[in-house]
Amino acid sequence: MTHPILAAAEGRQLVQNYYGDWVELDDWSHEIARDLARAEGIDLTGDHFRVLDWLREHIIDHGGSRQDARGILLKLEAHFAAEGGGQWLYTLFPGGPVRVGMRLAGLPEAPHDADPSFGSVR
Repeated sequence: MTHPILAAAEGRQLVQNYYGDWVELDDWSHEIARDLARAEGIDLTGDHFRVLDWLREHIIDHGGSRQDARGILLKLEAHFAAEGGGQWLYTLFPGGPVRVGMRLAGLPEAPHDADPSFGSVR
């Protein structure tokens, strides 16, 4: 299964699995992230790339892609505490620094990224 945005990125065919996760994490680049973000209505800045690069380094080099979303968020908040921590991260990634950040960084979705048990409160 391929995603049309990814297939067009930098003129390369980027392969995703059934869940939409990239098969080859090394295929990612800042230009691909810009294409993905543009499709979500986000204009990436240097601050965005600092977060995306940190996510990639942390996930790829320090513990694999199946870390719990809450744990990743806590580490993100601690690492970027001087910038404003969670509040700053959510201004960059309104849909969630882990959920949106991981997607834009070309990383698999983190376990427990969404809690379907919450449902509606209507």
